[in-house]
Amino acid sequence: MSYAPDGQQYQPYRPEGQQPQQPHGDQYGRPSYGQQQPYESRGGYQPPYGQQPPYGQQDPYGQEPEHEPRRRSRVKRWVIAGVSVLALAGIAAGVMTYYEIPPFTDKGAAVSFGKPPAGGAKKGDTPQQPASSKMLMPTGPAADFKNSMTLPDGTHVAVTTLDGKKSGFKGKVWVWAPKEYNDPKFAKSGFPVMIALPGGAGYPSNYWMGTDLGLQTSIAKWYTEGKSKPFILAMPVLNPEPDDKGIYWDGSDIPGQPKMGTWLTEDVPDLMKANFRTVKSRDGWAFMGSSTGGFAGLKAVLKHPDKFKAVIASGPDIVPDSSLWKGHDKEKAENNPEILAKQLIDRKGPDVYLAFQVGDSENNKKTLPDVQKFIATFGNKGPVHTDLRIIKGGQHNAKTYVPNMGEGPIQFISKVMEGPVE
Repeated sequence: MSYAPDGQQYQPYRPEGQQPQQPHGDQYGRPSYGQQQPYESRGGYQPPYGQQPPYGQQDPYGQEPEHEPRRRSRVKRWVIAGVSVLALAGIAAGVMTYYEIPPFTDKGAAVSFGKPPAGGAKKGDTPQQPASSKMLMPTGPAADFKNSMTLPDGTHVAVTTLDGKKSGFKGKVWVWAPKEYNDPKFAKSGFPVMIALPGGAGYPSNYWMGTDLGLQTSIAKWYTEGKSKPFILAMPVLNPEPDDKGIYWDGSDIPGQPKMGTWLTEDVPDLMKANFRTVKSRDGWAFMGSSTGGFAGLKAVLKHPDKFKAVIASGPDIVPDSSLWKGHDKEKAENNPEILAKQLIDRKGPDVYLAFQVGDSENNKKTLPDVQKFIATFGNKGPVHTDLRIIKGGQHNAKTYVPNMGEGPIQFISKVMEGPVE
């Protein structure tokens, strides 16, 4: 039996207007008087001669009763096709969003932080502020920031390429400001800055700029909970090139190498001062970092206590150990946190606040004992204030360190820092 839609039997094609021969009926295809065609032969109900078909039934005289079911079938097919097109469009939009293909993403769009003064400002103008203000207005020139990602609260992680005037190094810096920065309530306030340094390669990116680790959302949350200052984040690359051969630069000015110490402690802060309302004094400047980045931040605060007040160092090295220091013992000693801490104690200040956190399951079994030895030797003596959080089951990775920052270290440094300030 041939297939016909909706369970009907197949009817042979008839040219339009042509009727089959009826040997025992009249020219209209009616059965002879007293005869009745069976229901199955017409595909539908056939009333006796002389009677009208029931309401809703087509007059079967020379017409195909299956037209209505076929119309329903066509509508059904169109509905299915429409739903399929919409589903495919939704999938395509999702794919384009995931792979950040315009217009389904704002990645790459220009980003500016803060509101311009009323009536606008001419390029190069520096807004005036009272000399007694603790806040430093953006000094300019404005950097070319492009959106890297947009967070659920509408804030942006943006990126720019910084041509370091003091270090001579050119590299990427990612920045983020909490939503309070654009709140009219804080329009005349300077915000504290935290320079966040990665471990590992630290090039060509800085893993703190990704939202998967939750650093930005954590700071926003901690601020609402009263645990943290509303830090602006600066997230620069740590190294000048890949360290795929086990080479790294210790965040320092190693002779004959790119001046990464100057890049981190001079050029990156200058970028933040040029583009954000910041805190004039060192009370609004801090570092954080993990592993090698923890070492670099620790060393930066001890080496430049006049510029930076605090650091959160997670799973850090305590002494410089890059192979690039070979033949440069004097310069290596000048970047050794143990020597720098002793010098700071001897000259009695200024005060610095060093928050350490280390997992008890770190792959380098020396990390925790080395940190404990440093604290026993220099901690809480004179101007060197220390705090240690040992993370139970904690490993040597950023996913361990971020949530545990909110369990002590962020409070430890936030208590002694300033911002927002006017």
